[in-house]
Amino acid sequence: MEAVETHVRVFFAGHSVEVVDWDLGAGSAGVLVGLRVLVVAPGPRGDSWAYVTAGCWAAVEENGHGLEFVMTAHIRDERFVELMAMLAHYHCAGHRLGLEDSMPIGEPWVPGSACDHLVISLPYLHGPDLERCPLPEGHARILWALPVTTSEIEFRRAHGHEALEQLFDEAGIVPTDPFRPAVA
Repeated sequence: MEAVETHVRVFFAGHSVEVVDWDLGAGSAGVLVGLRVLVVAPGPRGDSWAYVTAGCWAAVEENGHGLEFVMTAHIRDERFVELMAMLAHYHCAGHRLGLEDSMPIGEPWVPGSACDHLVISLPYLHGPDLERCPLPEGHARILWALPVTTSEIEFRRAHGHEALEQLFDEAGIVPTDPFRPAVA
């Protein structure tokens, strides 16, 4: 966790970074111990908030390789910390998310939003320097958890992940806008 935190702090130099320790509760014992969510304030690298997990890699790494996740949002809200904890638990409790996978949130991303799923993608807003996190025992790959709508998930299932990303590019979506219109 410390290496992931250091990587995030170096990448987001000039940003305030808050460390939130998250207890997933007794029902999660043994699945993910010691989860942290790093809350990165807007700064030189961007005007959005970033929420980064630290602890997934240690829970489910294989041969020194594993994942962490980043989500970007328009505001600082405990809801997003909770959502990242949910994503981490989902991943570490056996679902093993990877690039192009998705997770249902079970409710809107924020009240009134049509986005009710997270799709796992490359961290386009931050680039490969955030994605590649070297660790003493291997490396973590930090992937983007992008909030999407049910109709976008259905489109992706029918036409593929690349086709959905192309729709996002064509529509010029603002990925931090919880009220953006669906592209599919």
